[in-house]
Amino acid sequence: MRRNAGSSAAAGIARKRKKNHTKLRLIIFGILVLALLFTAVFAEHICPYDPNRQDLANALQAPSLAHPFGTDRYGRDMLSRVIAGSQTSIFSALALVAIISVGGTVIGVSCGYFGGIPDTVVMRISDICLAFPGLVFAMAIAAVLNGGVRNAVLALAVVSWPKYSRIARSQTLAVRQAEYISAARLAGDSPFQVIFRHILPNILGPVLVTAMLDIGTMMMEIAGLSFLGLGAQPPTAEWGSMMSGGRSMLQTYPWVVLTPGLAIFVSVALFNLLGDTVRDSMDSGNA
Repeated sequence: MRRNAGSSAAAGIARKRKKNHTKLRLIIFGILVLALLFTAVFAEHICPYDPNRQDLANALQAPSLAHPFGTDRYGRDMLSRVIAGSQTSIFSALALVAIISVGGTVIGVSCGYFGGIPDTVVMRISDICLAFPGLVFAMAIAAVLNGGVRNAVLALAVVSWPKYSRIARSQTLAVRQAEYISAARLAGDSPFQVIFRHILPNILGPVLVTAMLDIGTMMMEIAGLSFLGLGAQPPTAEWGSMMSGGRSMLQTYPWVVLTPGLAIFVSVALFNLLGDTVRDSMDSGNA
C-alpha cells in the first residue's frame, strides 16, 4: 500500500512538473509570437527606411551598421523590406487559416449533424480536393486567377478546407448521439441552437489545435506560390517573392535571399512551437 501511495505521489509530482513546464513554454512562445505580430502590425513605423525607396548608388551593399541586412539590387534596405514583408506574409497566412478553419468547420458540423444527400455530396467534393497534391492544385488555381496575394489565399483556401470539414464532421458524429444532445432536443432547442450551444463548444479543441499548427504551413505555401510568381507581385514586399527576386544572386550576394528566408524560418518555427505547446497544454488539461 505504501509503495502504491508513493508511486501515485511521484506520478502526481511528475504530472505537475510537466504541466508547469508546458505553461512556461506557452508563456514564452506566446510572448515571442505576440512580438512577431506587433512587428507586423507596426511595420511602417518600425522600418528604418522606406522599404520601396530605390537607391541604385547603394545597390547590393553587404550587411553593415547602416544596413544590417544589406541592400538588394535596387538599393532598397533589406531589413526594412523584411519588416514590411511581415505584414503580407503573416497576415495572409492568418487570414487563410481563419477562412479555412471557420468555413471547413461550419461545413463539417452541418454535414455531420444533418447528414443525408448534402453530406454525401460535400464529402465526395472533399475527396476530389484531397485526391490532388495540395500545392500543385493551388498553383493551377492561382495561375488561372492571374496571381496576386488575394488570389493565392483563395487558391489555397479552395484546396485546404476539406481537412477541417472532416475533423468537424467526425467530431460531430461522435457527440450528436450523446445524452446531453438528446436532452437539449427534448428541451425544445432547434438544430442551430444545439449546434452552437452544445456541439461547437465540445469540438473546437481539435479544430483550434489544427489551426494553430496550420499557420506555419500556410505561411510556407503562400511564400511558395509567391516564389513561383503566383502570389505577391513586385514591388510588394513579401518574403517568398523577395527570395524569388534574389535567387540568381545566392552565391554572389547571399543576404538578398537568406534574410527573407531566415524571416520565414523564424516565423514558421515560432508558430509551430506555439501550436505544439497549445496541443500539449490541452492534452495535459484533459489528462
